[in-house]
Parts: sequence; C-alpha cells; structure tokens
Amino acid sequence: MNYINQIFSILNDQLLKMTWLYDLVKLLVEKIFKLDYGSRLGGSVHFFIYDTIKIFLLLSILIFAISYIQSYFPPERTRKILGRIKGIKGNLLGALLGTITPFCSCSSIPIFIGFTSAGLPIGVTFSFLISSPMVDLASFLLLMSFFGIRIATVYVVVGLILAVIGGTLIDKLKLEKYVEGYVKEIQVADVEIQEMSRKERISYSKGQVTEIIKRVWLYILIGVGIGAIIHNWIPESVIQNVIGENNPFSVLLATLVGIPMYADIFGTLPIAEALFSKGVGIGTILSFMMAVTALSLPSMIMLSKVMKKKLLGVFVAIVTIGILIIGYLFNALSYLIL
Repeated sequence: MNYINQIFSILNDQLLKMTWLYDLVKLLVEKIFKLDYGSRLGGSVHFFIYDTIKIFLLLSILIFAISYIQSYFPPERTRKILGRIKGIKGNLLGALLGTITPFCSCSSIPIFIGFTSAGLPIGVTFSFLISSPMVDLASFLLLMSFFGIRIATVYVVVGLILAVIGGTLIDKLKLEKYVEGYVKEIQVADVEIQEMSRKERISYSKGQVTEIIKRVWLYILIGVGIGAIIHNWIPESVIQNVIGENNPFSVLLATLVGIPMYADIFGTLPIAEALFSKGVGIGTILSFMMAVTALSLPSMIMLSKVMKKKLLGVFVAIVTIGILIIGYLFNALSYLIL
C-alpha cells in the first residue's frame, strides 16, 4: 500500500503540481534574471511565470481530453437524456451533465435557452446552469494540482449539491412563467445526431482548446498577476484582518468581491492559491471561487435577457445563500479537510 501511495505521490508532484517546472522556473529567476527567489520581486516573477505556464499547459491537455469526451454528448443528445428523467433525479443528472459541458457561464447560457425552449423542467435546466460554469473535470484536476485531492473533491461535491438544491427549489417554486416569452417560442428542431469519426473528434477537441484558450487567456494572466501580488506583497496580517478567520464577515466579503469579477475557475485558481498560502479559510476561498464562476455580473446581465426580474432575483438569492452557507460551514469544519 505504501508503494502505491509513493507512486501516486510522485505522479501527483510531477504531472499535476509540476515540481520539475517549479524548480526550472526558480533556476531561471536566479540564474538568468539574477533575482533573489526569496525577495518580493523574485518571488513575484517566479509565481507569475510558474503559475502561468502550469495553468496553460494543464488547461490545454485537459480541455483536449474533456472536449473529446464532450463530443459524445452534443446538446441534442444531452437534451434527449434530460428529457427522459424527472424530479430530483433529473436535477442531479442535469448537474452532472453540466460537468462535461461548457467551461463558463456565458457559453452555457445558449444551451440553457435551448433546454428551456425544448420544454425541459425548469429545475433541471437551472441545475445545469449552476453546475456548468462552476464544476467540470478540468477544474477538478487543476484544483488537485493546487490544493490536493481532498479540497478538489470537496469543491466538486459541494458545487453539485448546490446545483441540485438550487434547481430543486426553483422547480418547487413554479417559476416557469417568469422565463421570457420568446425563449419558450423558439422552435427546437429534432435534429438527427451525427456520429463523429475519431479524426473529427480530434479536430473538434483541438478547436475547443484554441477557442477556450483565446477566451480565457487574459483572465488567467490577470488572476495570476493578482495572485502574485497577494502572495508576495500583501502581509499575511492584512489578509487575515480582512478575510481571515477572525473576521466573521470574511465569507460574505469574499462572495461580494467575487460577484463583479468576470472569470472562469481557471482565472480564480491563482488568487485562491495565494489566499490559501496566507492562511485564509477554505470556506472563504470556496465562496470566492463559486461567486466568480456562478454569479459573475456579465453572466447576470446575459441572464436578464432570458428571464424576468423575479426569476433572476430568486436564482441569485438561492445561489448566494447556498454559497454563504457552504463558506461558513466549511470554515467551521476545515479541520476535517486540511
């Protein structure tokens, strides 16, 4: 058993955490840039280069692999699968299918419109809408590379629970009438699902890597830059006073700060990593990441075009309350995770 654990640890360090890259960038900073790795400037340069290369490298590999899996689940097939299952099982399936579909809320909204116009239960479509930008296989593996398997698993599980509960509550409240009328009037053609060849799936996956990297590269660089500043320039005492365990409003503040930001989970990871290194509670970090991915202001603006104010308000309220509960709960139970 110890032998298996050692192999897993080596694979995790070299493939996910990329300790070889960490050491290589450290050598670059000290030998080429002539900077002291232990200084603020040297540490910032190292953080920025290492995290940027690591995220883009892992992200490209993971997007390719997951897009290949996605090619078996086009929107038409997903819609047909969801249409056969009702109730909480449908909400759970909607949340799970959200993990293998678009990587950000803005790209999942068109699919949400398609599901709604096709007559799928509103709870199922909202479970999908919450889960899709927040939880996916790529984010799970990237979270593992930054924080380890326990925290990665916790994030995915609580994200799915929030998606299922949110969708179930919206379904029970019977809010279908608050979806904009034109969405329901859209005619969804019963398109025959075309099977792709292996070559077509590879081509599709390569295209997805290019498209998604183009969409997120700026937010990743901004996130890494903010993370480098937090990690090397802001004293731990300042971070602790603002969003540390001693501040009872830390989870609320992290959630409110996350909402105006527009990024996907990949852009939030470097910031979360820096906050974690400063001793910020895991619940506070989870709340920040979930607020950014599920409640970003641009996404809310887009949603306001397809649903009326009451439904949008209920959606935001349910997700926000869920995020706050998750944050405070996991801060209290952090000793079981870390």
